Amino acid sequence: MALRNVISTLNAEGEEVMGPDVLLYHYPNNDIQNGTLLTVESNQFCVLKSRGAILNVYETGQYPVQTPQRLIIGNLVQNTLYGGQSPWQYEALYVSRAKLLLKAEGMALSREMAELGYTVDYYIHVDSPQDAVRLVQHMPYQGHFLTGKEVNAYAAPVVEQAINQVIQVTPLEAVNERIHDLTELVKVHLGEFLAVYGITLNDVKVLVFPRDHLMKTLIALKAFGLDELTAVRYYTAMLMAEKGLVSAPNMAVGEPFYMGWTGWNGTMAGGAGRHERG
Repeated sequence: MALRNVISTLNAEGEEVMGPDVLLYHYPNNDIQNGTLLTVESNQFCVLKSRGAILNVYETGQYPVQTPQRLIIGNLVQNTLYGGQSPWQYEALYVSRAKLLLKAEGMALSREMAELGYTVDYYIHVDSPQDAVRLVQHMPYQGHFLTGKEVNAYAAPVVEQAINQVIQVTPLEAVNERIHDLTELVKVHLGEFLAVYGITLNDVKVLVFPRDHLMKTLIALKAFGLDELTAVRYYTAMLMAEKGLVSAPNMAVGEPFYMGWTGWNGTMAGGAGRHERG
């Protein structure tokens, strides 16, 4: 009895080729024939195609490839050109059922036109055989892999639109108060978009932050209860202190700094507020 080919996602060294960033893997060889065994792991679906037509979707297990009872269009071309055996008679596309972590990043403008950066971490997975078919039918890919990075390239504009829908009408200091609204809006828009490709959206985490260092520092100082003017003074004082300027404390408290007066011990000194010689 002749040995039958066994097709799986293991390479020649027995290593799994579908890593944590791979959503779809197209088996690259043309040796799938009638009787070939398809091995499908517990975290995979396998979509079997023949000359563009989807024949079946397999879940966990091992299955022999069989020619469908109804011959598909193209059989005459196969017999004429390839002597009865087309080199690409069957294609196996493995779809991951595991959760993949993706990250979308970008920039948005607040109501005051201040630049804000954002990161959106989200998990996705393919939930059912029907979803695996939708992924194969609708999501384009190049080569033999469809990675999370390529999926994110499609999803990132949807995330950007949802983020800007809220950020552009929100004052800078109130942005963090609307993180829950941002998260829910991203989840709705992104979930609807990915569903077209058979992808289920799971958890979403949104983080928004000022891109400018000065703005970050001023917001942090305001968080201590300082008003805008006092926050600016304290920020300037910190910069002065970094440069070793002795007048930094005067800037912090908003008092003038005097040079050239004699202190109580007869030395020259500088300081804040009113002073007397002597």
